[in-house]
Amino acid sequence: MEKTRTDAVTVTVGETTARYPADTALGTIAADFQKNYPYDIVLASVDGVLRELHHTVREDCRVSFMTPADGPGHATYCRSCSMLFLAALYQTAGYRRDLRAILHFSLGDGYYYTVEGYDLTEEGIHLIEEHMRVMVDRCLPFMKRSVNTAEAAALFGRHHMKDKELLFRTRLSSRVNIYNLGEYEDYNYGYMVPHTGCLRLFRLVPYEGGVILQMPGRRQPDVLKPVLDSEQFFRTQLLGEKAAEEMGIPTLGYLNSRIIRQDTRSMILTAEALQESRLTELADDIASRQDVKFVMIAGPSSSGKTTFSQRLIIQLMARGLKPHYVGVDNYFVEREETPLLPNGQKDFESLRAIDVPLFNRHMTELLEGKAVVLPQFDFVEGKKFYKGAPMKLGPKDILVIEGIHCLNDDLSYSLPKESKYRVYISALTQLNVDEHNRIPSADGRLLRRIVRDNRTRGYNAARTLNLWPNVRAGEEENIFPYQESADFVFNTALPYELAILKQYVQPLLFQVEKEDPMYFEARRLLKFLDYIIGLPSEDVPANSILREFIGGGCFHL
Repeated sequence: MEKTRTDAVTVTVGETTARYPADTALGTIAADFQKNYPYDIVLASVDGVLRELHHTVREDCRVSFMTPADGPGHATYCRSCSMLFLAALYQTAGYRRDLRAILHFSLGDGYYYTVEGYDLTEEGIHLIEEHMRVMVDRCLPFMKRSVNTAEAAALFGRHHMKDKELLFRTRLSSRVNIYNLGEYEDYNYGYMVPHTGCLRLFRLVPYEGGVILQMPGRRQPDVLKPVLDSEQFFRTQLLGEKAAEEMGIPTLGYLNSRIIRQDTRSMILTAEALQESRLTELADDIASRQDVKFVMIAGPSSSGKTTFSQRLIIQLMARGLKPHYVGVDNYFVEREETPLLPNGQKDFESLRAIDVPLFNRHMTELLEGKAVVLPQFDFVEGKKFYKGAPMKLGPKDILVIEGIHCLNDDLSYSLPKESKYRVYISALTQLNVDEHNRIPSADGRLLRRIVRDNRTRGYNAARTLNLWPNVRAGEEENIFPYQESADFVFNTALPYELAILKQYVQPLLFQVEKEDPMYFEARRLLKFLDYIIGLPSEDVPANSILREFIGGGCFHL
């Protein structure tokens, strides 16, 4: 039934109901409820639909507000802060024709940029930051207007933003939202805060020939932490970007152009070869360390850990070693001993869900040269069983151990440090939407997981989307805090994979009904996929990590 338009509307926020004149801005309503929130309100949800605070309410509705402590709110803060930086840069540099700023990737709680046509000395960076703070003090509004897609492509062509021009040439939607901040205008993939006064917490830090825009993290949105100096992650992400650029696909627009030209087979095989060369580098390093007996592999969900482990085993065999795969999941405690979450559900992500003493006893005995029968876990019955011949490690034997806790020394406390080689893997997306809009790696992993869950577990997309926040919380607690201890960081993302995944995940997302709480998250992902031209999977090799998700692989997983 359609809602009736009136001169006044009823707005429900939590348990509170209030009346407002029709066409009242959400920002006005937010001001009345700000006292109930520990951090500044930056975004709203109206009857389940995300809305910017300049949006007006015209009908009775239920509203919830979001701060930078919420996922969408934090993304809105970071996206807006990025435009603030870009506007200050262009205004400080005088809109020079040769000026080009590129947002490469996130690094800790910051974004890493390089700039062409502007000298990023400490003085130059200080001038930009000063201008940003002046803009914040002035509370400049983020103005939004809608233009047709062809006009947007022409506009960014005039601005010498080739990535955006290419992107909009293949955009099926007829309209595009353009944001203005003073004289600076840009396209932003997502929502923005109402004005610059919301963006008081940031810092610019010179880093590796570029600059990091440091922002508060979601867990502590009122704290600006020091820049995380992670050389391994930085180099790994740069390698991925460099490979994509050398293949001629630095952003989605270039990938789409390659697909349109039907020039994709060599692109796929080149990407796979580059990933294999990185795997070769890893295997060489492991083989050179004579004391290593345990290769400990960890990474967040849908990184492709199982296929990666199998491919690493092959590389180690090629170097004369005798690798054996061990899944930490086989050391789960009995089902009735599994710890519980506060909501009463079993917490399979906790280290306490693993029989750590048994794992250490077995690994220590193997290191001592003893024969050990390793357990297997029956996930139906919820208990371990023992079957098969005992294992004994000889001079050439090495264990490839995979599990989410493998970088945590509490899992393998009894093993000598020199006997362990730690590998952190993740799907760190190399491509961005364009030079100013990044693709979160978590979204790429989520798309992988939706496809795999449907294929291997029969889950629909709504179920996977509903489980995802708990998965992410488990990663924050059990994986990310230990990533810096890795001896090697491996990127399992492939620059072409989003075009392949689209064919599989798009129908699953369309199945999410409007009444489902996950409907709007599904629509968000569908909107993103609309930027990508799909690509058939026939040319994806059977040993590709991508096969772990779409099927058709050569490994028994």
